[in-house]
Amino acid sequence: MNNKPILLIPVLLALAFVFKPILNVKNAMEAVQRQLKRGLLAHTDTLAFPRSTNPNGSLNAVPSQDWTSGFYAGNLWQVYEYTKDPFWKRQAERWTAGLEKEKMNTGTHDLGFMLYCSFGNGYRLTKKPAYKEVLLQGAKSLSTRFNSKTGCIKSWDKVKWGFPVIIDNMMNLELLFWATKMTGDSSFYKIAVTHALTTMKNHYRPDNSSYHVVDYDPQTGKVLAKVTHQGFADESAWARGQAWGLYGYTMTYRETKDKRFLEQAQKIADFIIGHPNLPKDKIPFWDFNDTDLAHASRDASAAAITSSALLELSKYAGKKGATYKQTATQILESLSTPAYLAKEGTNNHFLLMHSTGHRPHKSEVDVPLIYADYYYIEGLRRYQQMGLK
Repeated sequence: MNNKPILLIPVLLALAFVFKPILNVKNAMEAVQRQLKRGLLAHTDTLAFPRSTNPNGSLNAVPSQDWTSGFYAGNLWQVYEYTKDPFWKRQAERWTAGLEKEKMNTGTHDLGFMLYCSFGNGYRLTKKPAYKEVLLQGAKSLSTRFNSKTGCIKSWDKVKWGFPVIIDNMMNLELLFWATKMTGDSSFYKIAVTHALTTMKNHYRPDNSSYHVVDYDPQTGKVLAKVTHQGFADESAWARGQAWGLYGYTMTYRETKDKRFLEQAQKIADFIIGHPNLPKDKIPFWDFNDTDLAHASRDASAAAITSSALLELSKYAGKKGATYKQTATQILESLSTPAYLAKEGTNNHFLLMHSTGHRPHKSEVDVPLIYADYYYIEGLRRYQQMGLK
């Protein structure tokens, strides 16, 4: 793999401070719209969903069954909400339609990402009955992966582990909470809460960092292993994993008002914010415990997820809220500089540069990732909705 882009990162990061970042949501969202419009002209196959950039520089587009497939439509829905322009609604509807068949997919835990980011945003903004039906069927499909012995939703099939559960899975619980609110059927809610409690018990270390994967015995619920798949080491703090947990427990508190989840979210936030290896611009290295930080790639996707989560958490966290809001703002400011926000017409029309997907497998290292763009837009919107500018 060509490592030259990674070596350029320190230079680009220095530029961020030359430009003296001051967050301006209006300017950032105008840049978002210009880039997305170029992308819509370039990417016309609505069954090939933009995910990243291939090693040769071409667009990596994926089918609907890929876990990232729902984010592109989600980006369009979010821009529609911001602008109220029917153009964005039409584009969002076009890119959402091709995901419908995934409502029957019982082979993945990622239906929240795939369906809630697309159909979920669509239903929230349009109240289309057809969107609601897709989401409810998706929640039923997701529920089939819950095992009462383990107290968790199974993450992956056909892997070396018996019943692996990854921290990312916290993000998919929002679809289940929504399903209970729509139907009155508490079974979805109970699954989500049980999964969150089990994950809190088994995924987290005394320092409030998270393992990536916990493997269970599906017959007894016994924990068999605590390991990593995408992180630096089994005992390391993979940056995006910490962000998924922060976002997931903040959302779970919102949906349950159970203070145990608020306390957990705050513990995770404090771990991230207080980590000595968090760079000054608040964009984390791909893993907090990489032993060669001088050559470690950053992860803008982890930063974007963290910023969006911290903004929401700041509303619930009392005195700590100011610190969380400040850190979230710093992250969004950094992401909105030329160090991370791509120049219009470049970057395969993705918004953010310098994300890391799966570094141990040398996959998607120092590239754009569609979910980084999604949570960046969400962070900008949340910032504005909080009365900030």
